[in-house]
Amino acid sequence: MKIRFKIFLVFIGTAFLLQGCSDLKLNKPVNELYRDGEVSFQKGRYEDALAQWKRVKESFPPPEMSARTEINIADAFFLNKDYIEAAAEYENFRKLHPSHELVGYALFGQGLSYFSQIKGIDTDQTPVKNALAIFESYLKLYPNGANTLEVQDKIRACRDKQLQYELYVGRYYLRTKSYPAAIARLERALYSFVDLPRSDETLFYLGQAYVDDGQNAKGREIYSRLLKEYSKSKFVPEIKKVIDKP
Repeated sequence: MKIRFKIFLVFIGTAFLLQGCSDLKLNKPVNELYRDGEVSFQKGRYEDALAQWKRVKESFPPPEMSARTEINIADAFFLNKDYIEAAAEYENFRKLHPSHELVGYALFGQGLSYFSQIKGIDTDQTPVKNALAIFESYLKLYPNGANTLEVQDKIRACRDKQLQYELYVGRYYLRTKSYPAAIARLERALYSFVDLPRSDETLFYLGQAYVDDGQNAKGREIYSRLLKEYSKSKFVPEIKKVIDKP
């Protein structure tokens, strides 16, 4: 489910329009630039919308128009797939407007911006950590928020990414015959992510690490646990070859 982006309309009275809302450097009044940004946004011309809204922001509009413009800029960056810039804009909005009604929306958008930067497990995992931290903050601050269910799904996805990374590193240690390091990494993964799938995979490589390290009894113990708890696992045939050895 994608973030539900909105263009936040700002209704400004005549008094606002007459009081410092235009800039001599602008070809149009601020309210017209704002509406031009809306039109560009709705047509998917996000770079045009960004240019128009940045001009609005630089003209020092009334506080509410300024806040709405800032959140629109963040949304435009996100939909233009400029996720680093989007995350920065959402965070900046939260810092500048901590009591604004859209601060929860900005927190959610910031989390999605980090989440959208996640790539393979063999790359930098900082976006995973950042997304998880933001989404967990959202749940604490807005347990009944509009995006709670999606945030919970994203948290599970982030934690699964973390588990995949632990398995990736553990397998690397196995390949390089760094068995104590592999055991430590896989043991930590097993108990840190007990609520997620892939426990059978973790047990398989943990058992292999113990066996390869010469700790056959411990390895067989791990394999027996896998057979008992995950009898339909794809790793069962391979384990039986080891268990059946005299």
